Amino acid sequence: MPRRYDSDDIDDHDDDTGNAPWRRRLVTWGMAAVALGLGFVIPYTVYLNHQVTARFGELRWQIPTRVYARPLVLLPGKAMDAATLKTELAASAYRDDGAGKSASTYAVQGSRFTISSRGYNDVDGRVAPRRLELVLSGGSITSLRDADSRTALKAARLDPARIATLYGQKQEERRLIRMEEAPDLLVTGLQAVEDKDFNRHHGIDLSGIARAVWVTVRSGGQVRQGASTLTQQLARSGLLGIGKEQTFTRKFNEVLFALIMEARYDKRTIFEAYLNQVYLGQRGSQAIHGMSSGAEFWFGRDLSSLESEHIALLIGLVKGPSYYDPRRNPERALDRRNFVLGKLHEAKLIDAAEYQRALKAPLGVPESPGLVAANRFPAYVDLVRRQLGHDYPESVLQGAGMSVMSGMSPSAQAYAEGAVTRTVKSLESKRRPELQAGLVLTDVHNGDVLAVVGSRDVASPGFNRAIEAQRPVGSLLKPFVYLLALAQPDRYSLASWVDDSPVTVQLGRNRNWSPGNADNRSHGTVRLIDALAHSYNQATVRLGMQVGPERVTQLIHVLAGLKAESNPSVILGSTDQSPYAMAQLYQFLASGGEIQPLHAVRGVLDPEGKLLTRYDKTPAPAQEGDSIAANLISIGLQQVVSSGTAQRLNADGLGRLQPAGKTGTSNDGRDSWYAGYTGDHLAVVWMGNDQNEQTGLYGATGAMRVWSGIFSRLPSAPLRVSSKGVDWQYVEASGTNATDEGCPGARRFPFVVGYAPAYAPCAPPAAGPDEGDQGGGGWRSWFGLEPKPAAAPEPATQPAPSTSSR
Repeated sequence: MPRRYDSDDIDDHDDDTGNAPWRRRLVTWGMAAVALGLGFVIPYTVYLNHQVTARFGELRWQIPTRVYARPLVLLPGKAMDAATLKTELAASAYRDDGAGKSASTYAVQGSRFTISSRGYNDVDGRVAPRRLELVLSGGSITSLRDADSRTALKAARLDPARIATLYGQKQEERRLIRMEEAPDLLVTGLQAVEDKDFNRHHGIDLSGIARAVWVTVRSGGQVRQGASTLTQQLARSGLLGIGKEQTFTRKFNEVLFALIMEARYDKRTIFEAYLNQVYLGQRGSQAIHGMSSGAEFWFGRDLSSLESEHIALLIGLVKGPSYYDPRRNPERALDRRNFVLGKLHEAKLIDAAEYQRALKAPLGVPESPGLVAANRFPAYVDLVRRQLGHDYPESVLQGAGMSVMSGMSPSAQAYAEGAVTRTVKSLESKRRPELQAGLVLTDVHNGDVLAVVGSRDVASPGFNRAIEAQRPVGSLLKPFVYLLALAQPDRYSLASWVDDSPVTVQLGRNRNWSPGNADNRSHGTVRLIDALAHSYNQATVRLGMQVGPERVTQLIHVLAGLKAESNPSVILGSTDQSPYAMAQLYQFLASGGEIQPLHAVRGVLDPEGKLLTRYDKTPAPAQEGDSIAANLISIGLQQVVSSGTAQRLNADGLGRLQPAGKTGTSNDGRDSWYAGYTGDHLAVVWMGNDQNEQTGLYGATGAMRVWSGIFSRLPSAPLRVSSKGVDWQYVEASGTNATDEGCPGARRFPFVVGYAPAYAPCAPPAAGPDEGDQGGGGWRSWFGLEPKPAAAPEPATQPAPSTSSR
């Protein structure tokens, strides 16, 4: 029978030694392994290549949008003192180095400041860096010049402070720089310490990997030693993510990522991405990425201003920002920094003298991180978000790398926060409910919102009382009743007599309203200016019923967009409004009759510094009639401070500012208000209780104390009311005629030109003022306020609750 051969027989026949079957099996298995490996590695590499494309792009996109304060404008004559200037410089991370020669430094010699500014992009273009010299004297800037050329300057601007950061999906702090913007020592030093062969390898260091694998095997599988190139470090932190345990799989991915990046991108692109991505620390939920952000976080300084010892510490932190944290572990950080300095000296990047100097230098790390928290000023940034909301929804802003240029003044914000904190603390008692506060402070020249406080806890986010709280405004609305009256110069002036006797207003349906004065007294016939200064309710109601409650509500709607019921009680402020709304209303008076929309945002810049949207448009000049009427009210409100309900401000030393203001109190002392302005600033303050409980505070004893606390520190020009279109005349004591200055009891009053009373030298009262036709335009014409007698309007028919007074 023929023999049947099986495979083993054939193999045995081919090789008498018996080794052939195993060799063939090994070859077969090897080929299969290679095929399987290629079948896995090639598709996996293609997948990772796609990931590199997507994630490397992300490194350039997830840049926080930053919110900046307004630049500090310096010009001769501007109100300024040394404390405020230092506050502004500190907010912008300037430091006093005694010389003021390098960017972001300054020096002080007596009243002379030498400041080296940084260049920056603003809403009207690029502002170049320069060295400035200014002299302070008498509460203002008396001299401003270029420190290098000694040329006198009309004005200069200092770069603004960063006040908030709007992150993307990741809470990562990052400030992009280009390679040429990085100090040379940082570029060469990183390579000398972290990757000597960076310019020669293709992404990995094979000998280093072999050492790392050997150490890992000996340690039982846990990666104990790195051999990472800068490219691998970039792959690890930028593409794989930080904070994860090292494993063979992760290391394998890291190597492939590095090889792919080196194949796809040039060395400059990779190194630049590394400079902007390297992880350098943590602040709460904020991850600090990039050398520029690291410089700001650890030193509070710009990367370009760092010296050798600072750069060495940054390079040293790359190895372990937590382990070498100079705030928590200063000894470790010092050792690591000095080690890096040694490497820099060894590589001849610094000479022996610089090496010895840097070794002796302190770490130079301040206790507080230099970076601004994500939102240090929640109430102000809330307003910024609201004003940007229409053009830039939150999803568009976050992580887009834009610059939001706001109107905040760091010094004004600091003074406002301090005043709220001190006042609340001083007024708290067991018998008084918990006090809250809200305020808005503006620039009267342009409508910039300089400061916002939304809570007694000034740094806590939450309900923003400056914008959202709707509270009865009380007497804060009275000046606009008087404004309507003074807009009819043939009928009313500040010298007019008004009746402050008991008054009853019929509301309809057999209901009456009989408001009284806060002091429960009637004062008879008084001058209009005195009724305003002392906040007499009865006189104001009589006047308000003459001009008409509906005109009051129309006026506040035109000037500030406010809505209120046209009840008689609106004359005494029976309408709920926010501090921001009242600031918008008072801005008309403080600006001398301009309708200035308030804005917290001046403009938005794209990541390249180009203007996208501008909001700080110059308001139209005040029309003549508006200006005259507003200025007459300002004169009346100055009387509130000099001799009326706000005269305590004089005792506080604020008479020097000649401020105008108005106190306000709602029923039973539940709400305390004060609105006041100087030649530069307006602030509206509210104090009260969230549960609407009685606080026992009047406008002068609560909110006005906050206002006083602000303006006792904030440099501001005195209020000098324009006399354009105004004729000042002395008026006899008990009559209406103009008279001589020396006439007993004569008082000086302003009148609209052409409407001054007839002259009578110390004689009994003569005829009233001449009738005439005074044009004016503006809002006066919108309400039909022609200079001729007008019948009193019919009273409103809606019920009018009692309201307050002062």
